[in-house]
Amino acid sequence: MIFAAGLGTRLKPLTDTMPKALVPVGGKPLLDINLERLQQAGYTRFVVNVHHFAEQIINHIQEQDIPNVLISDEREQLLDTGGGLKKAQDFFCDDEPILIHNVDILDNVDYQWFARQHQQDEDAVLLVSRRKTKRYLLFDNAMRLMGWKNVETGEVKSPYEYVRRTGLSQHGEELNMYAFSGIHSFSPRLFSLMDRFPAKFSIMDFYLSICHRSRIFGCVKDDLQVLDVGKLDALDKAEEFVKTI
Repeated sequence: MIFAAGLGTRLKPLTDTMPKALVPVGGKPLLDINLERLQQAGYTRFVVNVHHFAEQIINHIQEQDIPNVLISDEREQLLDTGGGLKKAQDFFCDDEPILIHNVDILDNVDYQWFARQHQQDEDAVLLVSRRKTKRYLLFDNAMRLMGWKNVETGEVKSPYEYVRRTGLSQHGEELNMYAFSGIHSFSPRLFSLMDRFPAKFSIMDFYLSICHRSRIFGCVKDDLQVLDVGKLDALDKAEEFVKTI
């Protein structure tokens, strides 16, 4: 699933007339770059959610004759990442993990390798790295998700009271802090746990609310390169980046 429904406010004024999914990098829309890389990795079926200038994305997919792309229509209400995934659940098989990717992310990930990291008994696998950021995911030494921390404000989110109170593990050990890439693998069996959530919610808030009773793990890629093309000043960097992947 490619999340392409966002408003793209950080890419204004470009997104005053087009969705961020169609913002060109090296003469090619972000959506096409991601679809082509996933196709090269062997993926054959895609779900793309739409909201902002939805008709442009739908028309583009039809005009380019891009095969096997299903549209999850959020024109009535933008549902955020968790709500968007929940709305699209009928498009997916019951037993195959879903690779989830943001349309404005460019990366050097080998998607076949990443798919192999998701074991059958795991509910979700989040691709992370040691990249410097303000907000980190917290993992124990087995790389099981324990919480989230904003290092600037000190805010901690976790279903574990001891993590919220101290930012440490149950045994007083430092938790491992990694930056999330926006790329993750999701088991459809988690859909049943979304029933109590409203129509609109964040997938990360969902993960953080269930990680104490689900098997959600981080997968570290030390040489991970991720470029967030959600800002205008990243477009020039993106032009060079796409030549390397």
